[in-house]
Amino acid sequence: MLHLRVTTPAETTDRVVALLEERAGVASIAVLRGASVRPVGDVVLAELARESAEDMIEALRELRVDQTGTIALESVETSVSAAAERAEEEAPGEGADAVIWEQVVRRTHEDSVLSKTFVWFLTLAAVLAAIAIVLDSAVLVVGAMVVGPEFGPLAGIAVGLVHRRFGIVRQSLVTLAAGFAIAIVVTTLLGLLAAWAGWIDTAVLTAERPLTGFIWRPDRWSFVVAFIAGIAGILSLTSAKSGALVGVFISVTTVPAAGNLGLALALGDADELGGAAAQLGVNMAAIVLAGIVTLLLLKASAGRLPRLSAGRRPAASRLR
Repeated sequence: MLHLRVTTPAETTDRVVALLEERAGVASIAVLRGASVRPVGDVVLAELARESAEDMIEALRELRVDQTGTIALESVETSVSAAAERAEEEAPGEGADAVIWEQVVRRTHEDSVLSKTFVWFLTLAAVLAAIAIVLDSAVLVVGAMVVGPEFGPLAGIAVGLVHRRFGIVRQSLVTLAAGFAIAIVVTTLLGLLAAWAGWIDTAVLTAERPLTGFIWRPDRWSFVVAFIAGIAGILSLTSAKSGALVGVFISVTTVPAAGNLGLALALGDADELGGAAAQLGVNMAAIVLAGIVTLLLLKASAGRLPRLSAGRRPAASRLR
């Protein structure tokens, strides 16, 4: 279930309430007359099934509520109510499959902003990946993958292209370019410092690395893995279940490739430099392509998936 809060001018309130009353999937409606100070007007509160949220937002936009007031949605973790259960049964589709596109766009917009936090995390992840290569440690590679925040702007490119929000695309490209540039420069400088101190030399890159050698050797499987991970990431981003996103981070070697690139620059290994750059490009392109394809398929199939009958639906899923 979702909690909907609408602030609207008084002259529009009755139309908003009528809209809520006629729509399937609405469990409760409350009106607070004159409660809104800015904008001046009323506050309408409702609980509705996640499956009904996208249509509701579009209908409210047709009333220009997004221009004259505000529309806010919050997740309700548990709703103990017969009315809520009836609303979920009446709403078309399944809550886990429902996509709230405005939520997806806004989330990717926030995740693709070039912030100090993004740069810090990406830089730390690249440095950690470089250390993993020096030590030939698969555990540290996985750690670097988890720390890396690059999926946000990659998803932002896909979402921006599909929804024609080209401002998000530009912002994501700038974030990726600046973020990776800073991360690679910092990793290169630290690599030069480590080489000057005698901690590492070119043998680090020329030695056999059975656990991390794959990072700078892109092949057909690199594209396949990144493409599948991109699909999983977009599905996690668009659904109510986002736990799989960590698995996406662990699957793709974008950050390790950046760390390898920085280390290769520091030690002057042209072959490994080219391989790491290719790996980075292949993975990023595959994720964006997978994101675009997945988003287009989700939009095309919206509302076409049959709902399970009440008798076949697990009882535990009725509490959300």
